[in-house]
Parts: sequence; C-alpha cells; structure tokens
Amino acid sequence: MIKINNKIFEKIISDVEIENSISRIANEISSLKVENPIFLCVLNGSFIFASDLVRKINQNIEVSFVKISSYIGTKSTGAVKELIGLKNDIKKRNIIIVEDIVDTGTTLSELFKILKKLEVKSIRTATLLYKPDSYHGKIPIDFIGFSIPSRFVIGYGLDYDEIGRNLPHIYKLKH
Repeated sequence: MIKINNKIFEKIISDVEIENSISRIANEISSLKVENPIFLCVLNGSFIFASDLVRKINQNIEVSFVKISSYIGTKSTGAVKELIGLKNDIKKRNIIIVEDIVDTGTTLSELFKILKKLEVKSIRTATLLYKPDSYHGKIPIDFIGFSIPSRFVIGYGLDYDEIGRNLPHIYKLKH
C-alpha cells in the first residue's frame, strides 16, 4: 500500500504482469504487419506504456504524441479539451492510438472524430487498462492489456493530481 495526498492505494497489477502484457500486445500488433503505422500516443498518461510498447514492435514505425484529456482529480469531466501536438501529415495513414486507460470512452471517441476528419486510412486502439463497466463508447478497443473494475487507478504513467506516474506497478484507490 502507498499513500498519496491522504488517499490510500493498494497494488493490483505488478510490473512483471505489465511487462508480460505489453509483450503480448506488441506481438499482436507486429503480427498484423500494418503498413507504415503511426503510433499516436495520448499524453500525459500513456508515455511510459507507449515507450515500452513501441520498443517491442518488430517493424518500422513512426511515433507522435498528442494531448487530450477529460480528467480532473479522480473524476472524468465528460468534456474533452482541444487536441494539441499533432504535427504529422496523417492523411491515408494507418494510426494506432496508444492510451494508458480507456474509461468512459469520451477521450477516445473525440480523438476518433478528429482523426476521421483528417482522412486517415485506418485506426486501431491499444490501451494498457480498460474499464468495461464504465465504457460508453462505440469505438472497438483492439489491443487491451488488462480489463479492470471501475475504480480509480494510478501508477505506470497514470496519476492522481499529477502524482504517482513514476510508480512501476498499478494501484487502485482503496475505499
């Protein structure tokens, strides 16, 4: 257990489990042999997952980072902020969105709309964590590390008010 800002968190996924899951996802993506993919990593949370994932992909790829968010504190605001950082020409390109967590699907749905307007060839999604009980979106999640209950989690890139991203394991808020 760890304590951050007077909240107690308990470990639910170890660094070894995370490593094994990322290897599995990388193998699944590599086996598809997607032509000239761009891994579009959603900041801030996905940076650690994205880094570990792309190093395991067995083909030439491009990596780009965007910032889009719907979280404040431990709750989703339900409103997506503006997309920042997409500088690549992605028209007719194969995109793999890399997310740290898919919760309600608000961020992913908005990002999908933006990418469709930019006339990409294909879009796939990879996420380390997926909350199926919270997900309201219609976008398919192609590569999932772990399905978890609808609890607030931190670690391995995920934060609580910007603290905890550096933790090597995933922790859930203890009620």
